[in-house]
Amino acid sequence: MGCLRSAAANYRVRNMGKKLDALFPRKFNTSKFSSLAKLAISRIAILKNRKQVRVSFAKSDVIQLLNLGYQERALLRVEHVIKDQGMADAFDMMEDYIHFLVDRVVQLQKNKECPDELKEAVSSLIFASSRCGEFPELQEIRGIFTSRFGKEFAAGAVELRSNCGVNSYIIENLSGRQPSLECRKKLLKGIATENGIILNLVEDDPVVAQENSHVDQHAAAPPPPPPPAAAAPAPAAAA
Repeated sequence: MGCLRSAAANYRVRNMGKKLDALFPRKFNTSKFSSLAKLAISRIAILKNRKQVRVSFAKSDVIQLLNLGYQERALLRVEHVIKDQGMADAFDMMEDYIHFLVDRVVQLQKNKECPDELKEAVSSLIFASSRCGEFPELQEIRGIFTSRFGKEFAAGAVELRSNCGVNSYIIENLSGRQPSLECRKKLLKGIATENGIILNLVEDDPVVAQENSHVDQHAAAPPPPPPPAAAAPAPAAAA
């Protein structure tokens, strides 16, 4: 019974906290946000530079592997180029969002709910903060947004709930998913073309190619001959 009472009391406290947040949202700290924004932009420059260096090294590895004829190994290595370039592009978007919000800090200060025109920027930065552990300034910015617009709003962005507003490109580049074979081949062909290297890649996965070949052969095969007609019965012998 004691545990039940404690759980009920905790629920009432949390529920009351949500109601108070809705009625009396915390004041938006403009000066703190502006200071964090400047620090975040400086941090982005450092993180983006690291990713660009990694992209450069990975590209050099890919070119070297192609020159040595190790095309399948180059196809694996090009995955690092895609992932690191995607992260660098995501940092570019974060920087743009921060500049965008700094210019509209008055709207952040005046509105109790996140304005529609700011939702993508705010939600995308909150989501990014949950995927970038090496970015403490962004974690603090997320805390400011959470205090202003509520925990449910922040949770919706982090968990990618319906209509959360997070930019799909940010989601794609921070998801950590392995790039598709098609995407890797496309980039590998581009790198090869830039460096005058001829590729001899198999266009399809070997298993898929074998299945397609089997289907094509089956479709091209002539239809089986019709079964032979039944022989006519022999005439009855004369009596």
